[in-house]
Amino acid sequence: MALLLCLLMTLVVLICCPSGSLGCELPQSHVLDSMQNMRLLGQMRRLSPLSCLKDRRDFRFPWQQVDGSQLQKVRVMSVQHEMVQQAFHLLLSERASAAWDKTLLDHVRTGLHQQLEHLDSCLVQLGTQEDSAQSYGSASLQMKRYFQRIRLYLKEKKDSACAWEVVRVEIMRSLTLSTTLLARVKEEELGSP
Repeated sequence: MALLLCLLMTLVVLICCPSGSLGCELPQSHVLDSMQNMRLLGQMRRLSPLSCLKDRRDFRFPWQQVDGSQLQKVRVMSVQHEMVQQAFHLLLSERASAAWDKTLLDHVRTGLHQQLEHLDSCLVQLGTQEDSAQSYGSASLQMKRYFQRIRLYLKEKKDSACAWEVVRVEIMRSLTLSTTLLARVKEEELGSP
């Protein structure tokens, strides 16, 4: 319930704020794709998360990449880009296809791919800033390590149904965080003189 409330608040902020406030044209469909992906990921649940409590793991989400009072738009966009890209590649695997309903999984993949296209476009527009390469490189490395830990976990658990359920919840959490971050940047930009 808290996840749904957070997503709805984020959607309101992103829709109500001018779309150009990040210095790029991130279409409203980006937010809608994100919401649709979250809904589909929720529908992909095959097991109760409570039945998989013993399989839970802390994947050490790289909070340092997303924490701070003044979020830089290049860093936020690069974090979100890498997060969506890594989730997309993880869900492209044959192992993911075996774990979940193929139709739902295909819809999530399509939505993530559309989000990647939007983010690619924004990063190109923001790429003229000096710090973008450094911000992107650091964020990219941290997100790759985070998703590598997820991949190793799946391998260790031999792609069990509970392991994929834990990963599904973790992907939902990380995608929710990245969308919320985008909303925070817009709020900060609107609040600054």
